[in-house]
Amino acid sequence: MAAQGKKIRGKAQETVGKAKQKAGKVTGDEELRAEGTSDRVAGKSKEKAAEVEQTVRGTAEELKGKARKNM
Repeated sequence: MAAQGKKIRGKAQETVGKAKQKAGKVTGDEELRAEGTSDRVAGKSKEKAAEVEQTVRGTAEELKGKARKNM
């Protein structure tokens, strides 16, 4: 399941981003905080894209099954 791996990597990037955001906020490092925000948003986007990919693949398989059944 490639989509599942993408979802996990996205969640990991999101988690790292949150940590960077908090570290940047605590230390007053705006660049680190901004980098964390970017990582968090990118990770969340990857996670959502993987969810969409899983849904599309599932729907495609369902349609294939129905098409075969009707032949």
